[in-house]
Amino acid sequence: MNDENLTAIPEKPKMAEYKRHLLVCTGPRCTLNGEGQTLFDGLGEKFKAAGIDQGPSRVKRTRVSCFATCKAGPIVCVQPDGVWYYNVNEANLDRIIQQHLVGGEPVEDLIYHRGPGM
Repeated sequence: MNDENLTAIPEKPKMAEYKRHLLVCTGPRCTLNGEGQTLFDGLGEKFKAAGIDQGPSRVKRTRVSCFATCKAGPIVCVQPDGVWYYNVNEANLDRIIQQHLVGGEPVEDLIYHRGPGM
């Protein structure tokens, strides 16, 4: 190895701007039958239909393997709002998308936790 390779700093990754970030638990303890993954797989189409797939109201989506709160899943978290939802089935996800991600108002009856200062 030469000294040039040891001191090379990798190029910073690039990421498109986004307004909110939806984290979806797809871990097996949260959803034994893959419900979380199924919800995640449909988000692209749902975000596009809601107009939150690009531009200033874009919502970034990421699947995670475990939030360590493995009851009443699927569980999703909306950041930077610090809002944690449980029992997220198709109908509840549609409510979260329309009311919270588009409208800016959390869906109170589905929240099980709020982050610090929320």
